[in-house]
Amino acid sequence: MRQGNEALNSFAALSLDAELTAGEAGRSLGDTLGSPDPGMDRVVDRETVRPRLRRLPEREKRILYLRFFRGMSQSDIAGEFGISQMHVSRLISRSCERIRREVSRERVPRPVG
Repeated sequence: MRQGNEALNSFAALSLDAELTAGEAGRSLGDTLGSPDPGMDRVVDRETVRPRLRRLPEREKRILYLRFFRGMSQSDIAGEFGISQMHVSRLISRSCERIRREVSRERVPRPVG
């Protein structure tokens, strides 16, 4: 019992405003913490979209890959597939909308019970 009480009393919470040790005047414990990484949102977005991309038809997957990961223009993609730029635009819009709908559907909380 005594050891348990000693263990509980051996740790104390510090304020994030607590000053650091000598030599680091003016800096607080909070100053040593990292900041949110803006790239994490992109990781979450990519992982959310990945399984939906896999379900697209091969041609649509390839078009999205060329457009968003290879930076090709819609005209260049159209030339590669032998279709019009307008058709490429429609395929991209349709694929993106399908993915948006699927993601939105899954994020809507479902009633319990």
